Amino acid sequence: MSNDTLKHIEDGEFFLLAGPCAVEDESTCLKVAETVARLCRQRGIPYVFKASYKKANRLSHGSFATIGTEEALKILAKVRSQLDLPVITDVHETTEVDAVAEVADILQIPAFLCRQTDLVIKAAATGKWINIKKGQFLAPDDMPKIAAKAQSRKVMLTERGTSFGYHSLVVDFRSLLIMAQSGYPVVYDATHSLQLPGGGGKVSTGQPQFVIPMARAAVAVGVNGLFVETHPDPAQAKSDAGAMLPLDKMPALLEQIMLIENARKEALR
Repeated sequence: MSNDTLKHIEDGEFFLLAGPCAVEDESTCLKVAETVARLCRQRGIPYVFKASYKKANRLSHGSFATIGTEEALKILAKVRSQLDLPVITDVHETTEVDAVAEVADILQIPAFLCRQTDLVIKAAATGKWINIKKGQFLAPDDMPKIAAKAQSRKVMLTERGTSFGYHSLVVDFRSLLIMAQSGYPVVYDATHSLQLPGGGGKVSTGQPQFVIPMARAAVAVGVNGLFVETHPDPAQAKSDAGAMLPLDKMPALLEQIMLIENARKEALR
């Protein structure tokens, strides 16, 4: 099924990247993956499980980073093999790429690192899909230049908001259309774009109450995929507790966005 999902992405079908912000433990990852996979199967949505094995970009030294790279990658590998799901996770340094590529089907370049030329080239050289998140400090028409470094068509670009200062991000939906002109698949990150960076003092918070309406808007614009971080109990999450969508809200999210996606496709026929 994991290969089928990637083929669906290559064919231009609407897809979902979703999971907890970070690999906290095996049970949480399996629960989220199983739940979202079932919901996506019911609606015919190609699904890729997402969780970061390490959070390298932290505001304060005391923020959670990882349970350990080796242990986290083992958990991702188990999700992939046990549930037959493709996996996406972040890479932060060129030295990490080969080990992560053994586990992940899609390598993600974090927004803060999107201009790291060696990292983009190394990730693309694995032959895997790469997801490059648009830096909060970049214009959307900068992204095709970064994608071109990969010298691969297996590249997707993700909008996750633009820094406005004072713990706030702004999403300009024109950016989705501007990046789409590049010919690369475009993804909207419905949870990180609603982060309030540093809004919790030592940690970032967010506005998850706006995730579903913002996702609806992005799907109406015509994105190729949606990125959502979700957790059974966000308040207890070790990373991005204030920004993730509760897992029990995922059925409503998927139901609403697919109504819009299907109506959009019908209108274009």
